[in-house]
Amino acid sequence: MVADAFICDAVRTPVGRYGGALSSVRADDLAAIPLAALMQRNPSVDWTAVDDVILGCANQAGEDNRNVARMAVLLSGLPVEVPGTTVNRLCGSGLDALGLAARSIRAGDCELMIAGGVESMSRAPFVMPKADAAFSRANAVYDTTIGWRFVNAKLKKAFGIDSMPETADNVAADFGVSRADQDAFALRSQQRWAAAQAANRFADEMAPVSVPQKKGDPVIVDRDEHPRPDVTLEQLARLKGVNGLDLSVTAGNASGVNDGSAALIVASETAAKANGLTPRARVVAMAAAGVAPRIMGIGPVPAVRKVLQRAGLELGQMDVIELNEPLRRRGSRCCASSVFPTMPRR
Repeated sequence: MVADAFICDAVRTPVGRYGGALSSVRADDLAAIPLAALMQRNPSVDWTAVDDVILGCANQAGEDNRNVARMAVLLSGLPVEVPGTTVNRLCGSGLDALGLAARSIRAGDCELMIAGGVESMSRAPFVMPKADAAFSRANAVYDTTIGWRFVNAKLKKAFGIDSMPETADNVAADFGVSRADQDAFALRSQQRWAAAQAANRFADEMAPVSVPQKKGDPVIVDRDEHPRPDVTLEQLARLKGVNGLDLSVTAGNASGVNDGSAALIVASETAAKANGLTPRARVVAMAAAGVAPRIMGIGPVPAVRKVLQRAGLELGQMDVIELNEPLRRRGSRCCASSVFPTMPRR
């Protein structure tokens, strides 16, 4: 019999802007913050019973190298016997960590897990490859913040190396997503964040970050830094396309480059009861799907179809559909796609 996996608590730091309030915080320190917060919020838990800590991290080229999850475990105050491992599915890394934790519990291998993710794009380093030949003066420097580096020539020839904004423009062109629709989707997201912030909806999940200063007291960061709640549709419409004036990806409808971390407690029913935890949600199914790299942002469509089939559910049974929005034409296209034909756009 398959065991159930429950999410029992969830904590995150504020999301910092690139070069902003969290830019001086190392990725391993940033990852330790929600882990420590979970411990403080759940004093009844036997933390020596945690089977594993799985964190997603997409960069892993700087201070987040060599298993940032294990570093975060040690920095957080969790028992040294608790292991940690880091996974990478790029933008889906943190969600993949949750899936792996839930599957471990459902398989009966584990009882109590922590899953989450961390990224410090502000602190992503520049990297250089070693020369192909001895004494060569040829060199290249890559900014690891975002995008391709150390490209395989065979992969480039077969699939191209479109950047994320370019893949988003490809999706917009291939599936007929207008600039107006993308901007409207972006505006709605900003408005929803503003409404949630005004209603204090984030307070229970937020772990404030104390950022030391060169002089004076530390600065306490307890609010998301990236959203622009006062932006208007007219302002969005005036922005130029990143990839060309006639193209639709802009600084206003593309995602930001951010810093932050999050962690969740995932437990079996037995572990939840033994540790005084209250289940918030049951993880029913997970799925991933591959698509052509040039339109990688359409991936949620086949993934949703796959996970519904895997769970034995239908779209009409869903009360809420929550989409990540790395580039808005992906999110807006997924909402408008035939995979979501009957769902209200809430």
